[in-house]
This record gives sequence, C-alpha cells and structure tokens, in this order.
Amino acid sequence: MGSIFRFKQFEVDQSGCAMKINTDGVLLAAVVAKSEPRYILDIGTGTGVIALMLAQRFSSAYIDAVEIDESAANAAVGNFARSSFSSRTAAHFSAIEDYTTDRRYDLVVSNPPYFVNDLKNPEIRKGIARHADERFFEALLEKVSEILAEEGCFWVILPVKQAGLLVQSAAAFDLLVRKQIDVCSDQTKPVIRQIVCLSRLKGAKEQETFYIYESRGVYTEAYRLLLKDFFLAF
Repeated sequence: MGSIFRFKQFEVDQSGCAMKINTDGVLLAAVVAKSEPRYILDIGTGTGVIALMLAQRFSSAYIDAVEIDESAANAAVGNFARSSFSSRTAAHFSAIEDYTTDRRYDLVVSNPPYFVNDLKNPEIRKGIARHADERFFEALLEKVSEILAEEGCFWVILPVKQAGLLVQSAAAFDLLVRKQIDVCSDQTKPVIRQIVCLSRLKGAKEQETFYIYESRGVYTEAYRLLLKDFFLAF
C-alpha cells in the first residue's frame, strides 16, 4: 500500500505513521450511530481517517481528534487541512488524559491500543499505538465519562478479550452497553472484534453479527454497502 490512501471524498497521507489505515478503523467509522451529533471526539486518531469519515457522514458536526504520537498527529493535521472538511476538523497532539476542553461530546469514538498485558511490540512507536497497560482502559473511561454529554455515546472497537475488560470497567463510570456488534471474518470463523456502544442512557442492549467476507477474497454485500460511500473500489 502506498503512502496515499484515496477515498471518494478525501485522501489520507500515511507516510511516517506507525499504524496505517486498517479494517478496524474504517468499520468503526462507518457503523457508529448518533442522531445529529454536534461535537465528536476521535481518541487516538492516527492518520485522521476515522475523523474524516465521520466528518463526511455527519455534515453538521465539528470533530476534534486527539493523538499521542507526534508524527501521526502532524499527519492528521495535514490530512484535515487538505480535505473539504478542514473547517470542521482539528487534530490535537496530546495523550487523552492530558487533553482539556470545555466541550461535552455527543459522540466519542476510539480504535484504541489493545494488547493489554500481551507481548510488547519491539517497534516502540507501533508499541505505543497498539499496546496498553492495565490502567489504560480505566483512564480512558474516566476521561470519556468526564467529557461525554449526558445523552452522548462512546463507540469503540476491540478484540473480544479487551472488549470484555472495557465493558467490565465501564460500569463503574455508569456507562452501559447499548449495542454490541460481533465482527467475524466470515461465517466459518469466530468473532475477531467487537464494536461496542456505551452510554448512560437506559434501554435494552442491541446485539448483531457482521461478516466481512462472503468467501475468500470476496466481500459480503453488507460490507460493500457499509463502505460504498467511502471506498473507490465499491
């Protein structure tokens, strides 16, 4: 994959970024649901692709994006500036725990580090992007609960084990699972990711399963429909 990834309405320059555009991020950005959010926060924006997809989807929303890696944050700044959404997107070089704002966000999204207590990646910057210590999820939830609007929602994508840890910790912050999407490679494979929506709002939990492939190398119609407004190939 080259350093420039072209979407239908924007381009993303990935050069110098430890973590490239991946299926997790684009899936998350395409499935999140919130009625007319005014303010959106993308935690760990990387290249800024999730923020740009959300800017395309929610035409009245203002999107802040926080990134702890300076090279990635600079890339996001450039990608936002070159897009048609430049007036509604802003990238901030900061750890989420150090990010300060007076805003209360209607929608918070994150494709976060997820290898909690797993073997550390020898590439340090990629390690920052993909690994988290035990307190990471608690610190993340603490910050989210602080900046989330009363009726706001927090969407996150994680492997099954880490999603379970996040959901367990969320209860202490009065954040409950409102929706869970189990993501499978195809109908013969186990769940590889869970997309979870957390909110303070009461209500029944929705649950569904999403398949990426129909067969080897062939995307499902659901996947193609989900991403048809973004991917040139669809």
